[in-house]
Amino acid sequence: MPFSHYLFIALAGMGAGFVNTVVGSGTLITFPTLLSLGYSPLVANVSNTLGLVPGSASGAYGYRKELQGQKGRSIRLSLVAIVGGSIGAVLLVLFPGAFQQIVPYLVLAAVCLMIIQPKVSVYVANRKNGRLGAGILYSGVFLTAIYGGYFGAAQGVVLIALLAIGIEESLQRLNALKNVLAGVVNGTAAVLFIFITHIAYGPVFTIAISSIIGAQIGARVGRKIPSQVLRGVVVVVGIAVALKLIISG
Repeated sequence: MPFSHYLFIALAGMGAGFVNTVVGSGTLITFPTLLSLGYSPLVANVSNTLGLVPGSASGAYGYRKELQGQKGRSIRLSLVAIVGGSIGAVLLVLFPGAFQQIVPYLVLAAVCLMIIQPKVSVYVANRKNGRLGAGILYSGVFLTAIYGGYFGAAQGVVLIALLAIGIEESLQRLNALKNVLAGVVNGTAAVLFIFITHIAYGPVFTIAISSIIGAQIGARVGRKIPSQVLRGVVVVVGIAVALKLIISG
């Protein structure tokens, strides 16, 4: 692969690490980048999932102060995320043909989640009566983890909404927990992918290194950048990719 392709992937990986840490859906940057370089949707998705794991870990570390006092909660929800992520990864490998057909609509679904996320945040902020029961919260995280293991784009948006409605904490502390759970889902799926499917390791290592850098930048300065700007970029990219996949398919 030409050096220019690695540079292109590295820039996308850095952007994805940044966006994942701040608002989520960095996959909508790296996934289309791999598609544009000729990788099949399945290989691009699997390689992207594996490559973004170190970035998720980096983002969680960047929010380590906000994670203080959440150890027990993180462990319990992570166990649920591991089971769900495993199921999603296995479904992807067992039914690759189905993934090839529905991936444009998964991208559009992720874009829609990004669009409505501000309204969800307003709803959560104004919610005063009660919170999700533990069973509903854990079931929601479980189902989101299945989706995350299967595709992953915008799982962070769903997780932050569930956590905000189900747990009485500040959004910054919940965002830190969201980074942990998204990283657990991606990491679980990635381990399975290593043993049961084909992976493009050149892009994986490039995304891994660059996403670590992007995540650290996001943890330090991301709060100063309007989330509307980041969200707008991700939405535009996602729509363009989905339309291209639908037309070419």
